[in-house]
Amino acid sequence: MWLTMAVLSFAIAVSLGAWLALGRMWRAWVVFDDQVRRDARHTLEASFLFLDEGRIWVAAWVAGTAVVLVILWLGGSGWLALPVLGGLLAFPRFALRILRRRREHRFDAQLPDLVQALAGALRAGAGVQPALQHIVAQSLPPLSQEFGLMLREQRLGLGFQDALQKLRERVPTESCGLVVSALSIAAQTGGSLADTLEGIAQTLRARQHWLGRVQALTAQGRMQSHIMAGLPILLLFVLSRLEPEAMDKLWSTALGWVVLLGILVLECLGTLWIRRIVAVEV
Repeated sequence: MWLTMAVLSFAIAVSLGAWLALGRMWRAWVVFDDQVRRDARHTLEASFLFLDEGRIWVAAWVAGTAVVLVILWLGGSGWLALPVLGGLLAFPRFALRILRRRREHRFDAQLPDLVQALAGALRAGAGVQPALQHIVAQSLPPLSQEFGLMLREQRLGLGFQDALQKLRERVPTESCGLVVSALSIAAQTGGSLADTLEGIAQTLRARQHWLGRVQALTAQGRMQSHIMAGLPILLLFVLSRLEPEAMDKLWSTALGWVVLLGILVLECLGTLWIRRIVAVEV
């Protein structure tokens, strides 16, 4: 009788704990899903890509399921799909961050030409806003999109300072902040804005030049980090297919899991170390 009651109490406690754990996991998933959807909507709107994030989310689920199935087929072990699933969950934010950074880099690359053209227009006697309208109409995205939105906000009644501040918030780069600060100070105090803009254009071009040289000189280090991170994973897949009996101890024993955990930790530390070494500020 007492043994039955103890087993029943233990089963109820385990069921309650599992229910609470599933509830916490579900709430964490809802928060994660909402955050990813907000990030995706913000990134798409900032990139002027008016797409349905619901369809993108469904496509991501289909692609993730296909990747997990391929990993299960290649690896032959269900445990191998767990780190892959974790990587797929982290991939959307990583992809959105890369998309934002690429857009910001393209904006910074186009900015020196706009600043130089604006300085020339001011020396010819044009005003800031008419000159910007003429230059933006002949520019390419994303610069034309961001400055075009700023000009449209001004036409709708927003002040010049507020429009510049919104532009700075949409493109939070050092180059954009430098140009916005120069335009804001010139709008408040006056003075020779053309000379200031020409100096800024030269500074931005020099910065882009040295940034390109740094990227070229550190390309080998970045490639080494990618190869170092991908080679052990590739070897795990290949050896799991070629020698499944020998590799089975790596997946089914506690010592094997300790080895896998050590490999994962060393992989992350090595990749971060190399990326910190090659991340030179310009």
